[in-house]
Amino acid sequence: MATITTQLRSALLSPAAAAGSFSARRRGGRRAAPSSVRCDASPPAASAAASLDPDFDKKAFRHNLTRSDNYNRKGFGHKKETLELMSQEYTSDVIKTLKENGNQYTWGPVTVKLAEAYGFCWGVERAVQIAYETRKQFPDERIWLTNEIIHNPTVNKRLDEMGVEIIPVDAGIKDFNVVDQGDVVVLPAFGAAVEEMYTLNQKKVQIVDTTCPWVSKVWNMVEKHKKTDFTSIIHGKYAHEETVATASFAGKYIIVKNIAETMYVCDYILGGQLDGSSSTKEAFLEKFNNAVSPGFDPDVDLEKVGIANQTTMLKGETEEIGKLVEKTMMRKYGVENVNDHFIAFNTICDATQERQDAMYQLVKEKVDLILVIGGWNSSNTSHLQEIGELSGIPSYWIDSEQRIGPGNKIAYKLNHGELVEKENWLPEGPITIGVTSGASTPDKVVEDALQKVFEIKRQEILQVA
Repeated sequence: MATITTQLRSALLSPAAAAGSFSARRRGGRRAAPSSVRCDASPPAASAAASLDPDFDKKAFRHNLTRSDNYNRKGFGHKKETLELMSQEYTSDVIKTLKENGNQYTWGPVTVKLAEAYGFCWGVERAVQIAYETRKQFPDERIWLTNEIIHNPTVNKRLDEMGVEIIPVDAGIKDFNVVDQGDVVVLPAFGAAVEEMYTLNQKKVQIVDTTCPWVSKVWNMVEKHKKTDFTSIIHGKYAHEETVATASFAGKYIIVKNIAETMYVCDYILGGQLDGSSSTKEAFLEKFNNAVSPGFDPDVDLEKVGIANQTTMLKGETEEIGKLVEKTMMRKYGVENVNDHFIAFNTICDATQERQDAMYQLVKEKVDLILVIGGWNSSNTSHLQEIGELSGIPSYWIDSEQRIGPGNKIAYKLNHGELVEKENWLPEGPITIGVTSGASTPDKVVEDALQKVFEIKRQEILQVA
């Protein structure tokens, strides 16, 4: 087994070998015709390099693309080897010990309680594994990602070491000029906008699609909205990669981040008779300037609406948004006519829901503090932190062990994004820590953070002695 691992590391995924091969290609490669895609906070539908006709059949295009010779979403037959390598790089003896002891274990003065559901979900593991397979299958080709494969700095750094590059961004615009015919482009777990897929297909590159099936499920939902002339109300963050991709498949859409923005929309639908938060059409369009489809008219496009969501949003809030919109349409059009004006299906992914449910259980436990571990740009992790903050238990969201120290100090993020530094964050004496991690977080990252905690407490004991 050790021999296989050595071969994998040296011949399959060697950063040095990859770097040499790609440097040679960069020196000798021809520059493609100009092609760029906006990826800043502008409206997602305005982000395409290839300006698609309004009547362009996006569903048919995706159907045909997924059946073409230059498309792959199932891997290349190297699953066993790559999963073995991932296991060695990302698994943890500390997490193994916790799982073998009912998710609770004590190391010296530190008792750790691990959430029942945490860490790598199936969709994330699949995406990373296929990315590893792609390097195995194409050892000499230049490989690109349209965005980070997942929102975790450890994994993204590892792929970078393997020579898998993210398409660069210049002034908020993705520079597809760097991608040449014959290159390989990986679509991340969040998916990619249909305009990006079209651009890549026109370049005749090999497309490797790691989009999570739960994300594709939401795309199918907004396609149904469009087919029946319903506007999609998407619960999400308009600049998030997943929401950008989902909006690209929608017809008319508006993106709402939270219940407050939904309340504003519903108040407008009812002519200011809900809570009086909305005002004029001009004010509405200004408020949602970056979060509506081109030509959006709230006086026309909010008569028939369907709910969709970014799969990593807070489950309870998505449900609350759906109920609020449904009640609004009942009030406007009558209970007997609501089905003509409102449709909704649950598209929160199972992994997101399970981790949120486990976090709600964890905050009921007797713990001194909670450590939330996951990428700082991870939406699903931010909502785990949100649950912790709402519980009143001191909760610390870090993206790696490097945020702990020197000494008993931590740099962490709050749910709304503020970066905070705190001295003496670990109480003196024996402590009980609740631990969870986002769906993009490897177990090894959790272990590294806990080892920092153990070391702080060891130093504390030595000082007392």
